[in-house]
Amino acid sequence: MAMRFSHRITSALASLVLALSSAAAAAEDYPRRPIDFIVPWGVGGGSDEFARKCASLLEPMLKVSVPVINVPGASGATGLDKMLTSATDGYTMSVFADTISHLLRNPPPKWTLNDIVPIGIMISQSSGFFVSQNSPYKAWADFEKAARAKPDTLKVAIVGLGSADELIVNYFRSKGIKLIAVPFAKPGERYASILGGHADLLLEQPGDVRTMMKGKQMRPLMIFSEKRLPELPDTPTTKELGYDITLPQFRAVIVKAGTPPERVKVLANAMEKVARSDAYKAYLKEQIADENSFISAKEAQAFMEGELRKMKELQSLGGKQ
Repeated sequence: MAMRFSHRITSALASLVLALSSAAAAAEDYPRRPIDFIVPWGVGGGSDEFARKCASLLEPMLKVSVPVINVPGASGATGLDKMLTSATDGYTMSVFADTISHLLRNPPPKWTLNDIVPIGIMISQSSGFFVSQNSPYKAWADFEKAARAKPDTLKVAIVGLGSADELIVNYFRSKGIKLIAVPFAKPGERYASILGGHADLLLEQPGDVRTMMKGKQMRPLMIFSEKRLPELPDTPTTKELGYDITLPQFRAVIVKAGTPPERVKVLANAMEKVARSDAYKAYLKEQIADENSFISAKEAQAFMEGELRKMKELQSLGGKQ
């Protein structure tokens, strides 16, 4: 009896050692081939630029290539679906931004926050309303007056229906500013829409259109923030103008739930090193982003759950217009 018991203990210990050895080996061997980095939006936008910056900094750390793959469509849902149908092997990750707003749709998508694992919140930026440089609206007060006088006439270019952008538009509609939301999946088309007169207003992050601001092609009317941005000291904020909305856009990097924890840890550690690097800090400054944007993998899930709650509150304020 004692010998049987001893044999069981020995077998259990051997199994434990084997499991630990296998986990260690998996961590040591990973990654061994390229890691696909999905961007659920088109080339040339903020998410695309963000992914390419991260990829360029990750490659020397991970010692494999990190190709950026643009999969636009359905306000980011097409690219996210591609990631969610990939293998749980750590060789596919994705940018995750205001895609979280899809959870507010009716009917909601088939996925939840439990189906993804964030490996870091990497950037947080205020959004704003922009017009072309030659727009007749010189200040927000001019635009607001025209929008109230001509409801359901003025158009605002957004990333897509069902996005956080649409939540913001609905909030302003609830305040009597009856804008028409016009979706453009490709960033270039979105920006061209106000430059070519196909839309009157653009909802975007200042960092994403900084070159067009510098080139005197477009200018901001209002920034969604509590305080003015140092880079745009003459642009008033939503708080100043009496609108109780900020909802900064964040961009995270995620993998599919079920990815081996040791591989998630490898990616999370590498992403944190990216966030702490001088090159990435310079990128945040260039993007007019919060210098304290980074949130580690350990805290990222709670952060995203909090953002979802904020969006639900915004949806209840703005309603369905």
